[in-house]
Amino acid sequence: MEKEIVNRVAQSKLITFNLEDYYPNGERKLLDIKDWLFEGFILREKEFRSHIDEHDWSTYQDAYVALQCSSDAIVPGWAFMLIASKLQPYAKKVVQGSLENLETALYQSILENLDVTQFTDKPVIIKGCSNKPVPENAYLMAVARIQEVAKSVMYGEACSSVPLYKKRK
Repeated sequence: MEKEIVNRVAQSKLITFNLEDYYPNGERKLLDIKDWLFEGFILREKEFRSHIDEHDWSTYQDAYVALQCSSDAIVPGWAFMLIASKLQPYAKKVVQGSLENLETALYQSILENLDVTQFTDKPVIIKGCSNKPVPENAYLMAVARIQEVAKSVMYGEACSSVPLYKKRK
């Protein structure tokens, strides 16, 4: 007589939290100002402002934008602020840094505003694999946020998880 195979994972109260489900849709763009600097290193205000005035800012409509200077130039803070002010009517979000910094900032905002009451006193597993560019810092933010209320927090897949946190009784 054959025994019925029971999926104990499906029957458990385990909640899977997948950061990929919270990935904000939208185009990501990197704006490198190196080419707006004299010889890639010196910011000459008049020339810099000329590049800004001639630039088509509408190409950033509804995009997430990371601003950076890939050369070793010392760029005054007002330069990035000026660019951000031009992007403000178009871009969904603007950060100074890399595309990974941008993704981290997006997830920080999402996770800070996440309603975690669904995880109260429940075992939660934070899914480890993703097909979208979820930054490493998002996992750190997720565990910090979820463990505030969860009974336990694990990482990975239900069949091979790593325990991270267990609430004291």
